[in-house]
Amino acid sequence: MPPKPTAKNKAPDVTFMEPKYLRQLIDRGTRVRVKLSDNQELSGCIEFYDHSFIRLTRDDGPNVFLYKHDIKYLYEEPGE
Repeated sequence: MPPKPTAKNKAPDVTFMEPKYLRQLIDRGTRVRVKLSDNQELSGCIEFYDHSFIRLTRDDGPNVFLYKHDIKYLYEEPGE
């Protein structure tokens, strides 16, 4: 019986790319849409972030601090 194949290069658990991506969004002033774990969606620009939350500046409501553990995902809104 042939030996089972093993993965030689396992993908890293942490890539440290999140801070770089968030910094790019802030520097470019890119509008994002954030979907929260309760399925609520918010739009705006990320103004600040740290290891546990982001600050979303919105035109249609008050600015909010969102804990990262409450975020399902975020994506860049299409350009106008």
